[in-house]
Amino acid sequence: MPARTVPQVRRWNCPPVTRENVDWAQLATIDLARARTPEGRAEQVEIARDAMHKQGFFYVVNHGFDLAENQRMIDIASVAFEEVDDEEKARYQARIKETGTYLGYKLPQYWVIANGVRDRITHYNFPRNVHDRNHPEALRPYLPEIQEMVEFTHCTILHEVQKLLSLGLELPENTLSDMHPFDDTNHSFWRFMLYDPRSEEEERKTEGVWMKGHADHMSFTALWSQPVTALQIKDHDGQWRYVKHVENAVIINCGDFTEYLTGGYYKSAVHRVIKPPADQEGYRRLNLIYFGYTSDNVVLRPLLESPVIQRTGLTKVIEGEHPTMEKWRKTRTAVYGVSELKKAADGSEYEIVNGVKVTHHH
Repeated sequence: MPARTVPQVRRWNCPPVTRENVDWAQLATIDLARARTPEGRAEQVEIARDAMHKQGFFYVVNHGFDLAENQRMIDIASVAFEEVDDEEKARYQARIKETGTYLGYKLPQYWVIANGVRDRITHYNFPRNVHDRNHPEALRPYLPEIQEMVEFTHCTILHEVQKLLSLGLELPENTLSDMHPFDDTNHSFWRFMLYDPRSEEEERKTEGVWMKGHADHMSFTALWSQPVTALQIKDHDGQWRYVKHVENAVIINCGDFTEYLTGGYYKSAVHRVIKPPADQEGYRRLNLIYFGYTSDNVVLRPLLESPVIQRTGLTKVIEGEHPTMEKWRKTRTAVYGVSELKKAADGSEYEIVNGVKVTHHH
């Protein structure tokens, strides 16, 4: 068969990796190629289980999406920010509070970071089926490729990870992946995300924090690794550490929905974005992210049939009524970053959403 002809796209020049001496988080790596044999699969199950229990973050490599395809999607992502004018961005702006979804543009200055400083983050969000809504004209030629990457991330990467994590709970391997079908009951979404540099005054007022520490409310997040060092996780010992760039790797993080689904056994990872090291100052940070949800009708009850959860007991429970995924995702999305926060004794801020204390870390 002849190769498919794809539209040309301007190259996005990724910055060089940092050479600064920073404190790196030691994250586990899941090798999906090794998971194809019975012996390798047992090994990867153990690695995935322990990493999600301890840190809530791990890398995935050898997933089948090559480096050239990754670079092209970065190039396509830049179109959303470089080739769509402000007027058209405004027309496609997301109605986040009204709809409880991010679909469309989240424009800068939406979230308050600290001391009156608002964010410098733009993102454009696609539904799981990108053809379910209209998009800016400049992005339309690339929709088939975006849809392919969405489906690949959901069905090839996340489903395989979910199978490993189900086995880690000593459950049938399809337990978690069956909760995440690639169909119209599922409202997972794809994001192109751009961080622009800030002024020295804004950096001083926010102590260099670009996005406050938080845990994702989704079930799983798949973040394609990129070279600007700014992502940090709050490690298992309570220290903030940088997440190192691994070329063509996907960083999987556990969200709050999965933490409550597993009674606290799998930990939702607290993470933040801060000013990059000195040798990367001034660079724009461009991300590819897939946010995974279960079907909307899944009720957030702990998987008590898991022998692992039976042995360890429940450490995270929801007080009161168990929400469905639909209620969970819409409520958490609508209020995040715009509701009034309460102060905790440790200096962090929090809000109560769906009976859950949602903490914002500095």
